[in-house]
Order: sequence, then structure tokens, then C-alpha cells
Amino acid sequence: MKFISTIVVVLLSNAAFATEQHQHHTMSPYTEETGRQIKSLSEADIGELMRGGGWGFAKPAELNGYPGPSHLLSMKDEIGLTKEQVGRVQSIFEDMQRRAVQEGQRFVAAERELDAAFKNKTVTERRLRALIDNAENSRSRLRLVHLAAHLEVTAILTPEQVSKYNELRGYRK
Repeated sequence: MKFISTIVVVLLSNAAFATEQHQHHTMSPYTEETGRQIKSLSEADIGELMRGGGWGFAKPAELNGYPGPSHLLSMKDEIGLTKEQVGRVQSIFEDMQRRAVQEGQRFVAAERELDAAFKNKTVTERRLRALIDNAENSRSRLRLVHLAAHLEVTAILTPEQVSKYNELRGYRK
């Protein structure tokens, strides 16, 4: 009897495990995102893009030794920026910020339009190509805005300041 009970427990456990595995296999990892206003962007993404935030676009520059203007300004004393350098970095930052806000708004609008085409069931392949081109061109311009600012500020720094920046950011020990 104990042997039969053990077999029943094993079989029931296997059935429960199989059912659970099937549910995990069929359940989409995106279920929590169905309520988003733009399915491809979280609220945090939209907020960052609309305020001109970096959204990780400048990582190739940042992680390869090209300082960012925002961080430079917050660490100006530790890095030893001169008043002239601070003024130039501030100007580059303000220009980047202005352009990033404008392009971020265009990118969010393009993603919203793409999302709406699917939501309204009005998308065709031709329209889809145009919507994607619009969104990706905007994304490309936005990335250029952020990366170009890193190039600009690096050009006005000394090698020692770049090294100190990287050390303070934790990139080089």
C-alpha cells in the first residue's frame, strides 16, 4: 500500500510539474506590458526620452573613455575643470539637452504612431516600413545627439582630466 501511495504521489507531482511547465511555456513575458500607452516603451522610458535623458545611447562613448557633459558638470571640482572648460561643457550640455528633448519627443511620437497603427488594425506592410523608418531615423538622430556631445567635451579636456573622470566613474582603477 505504501508503494502504491508513493507511485500516486510521484505521478501527481509529475502531472502538476508538467502543467506548470506548460503554463510557463505559453504565458508571454510581456503580459505586464499590455497596459502601456505605447507598447514598446515603458512610462520610465517615455519620461526619460521626453526630458532629454540619455536612455543608454552614449554607452559606447562613456564606457570607452569619452566623458559625458552632465557627469562632467557634476564632478567639475574633482576633475579640476577650469572656468573656461565649465562654460564650454555647460554650453555643450545645454545644446545637447535642447536637441535631445526635441528628438526624444519626435521618437516617442513615432513609436506612438507605430503602436496606434497596430492597435487600430490599420497597418499594412507599406505603411509599416514607413513607420519603422520614421522611428528608427529619429532614434538614430537621438543617439547621435548624445554621442556627439561626448566627443565635443572630450576634445576640451586634458588626458589627466579624462583619466580622473574615468577613475571617479569607476571605469579605471
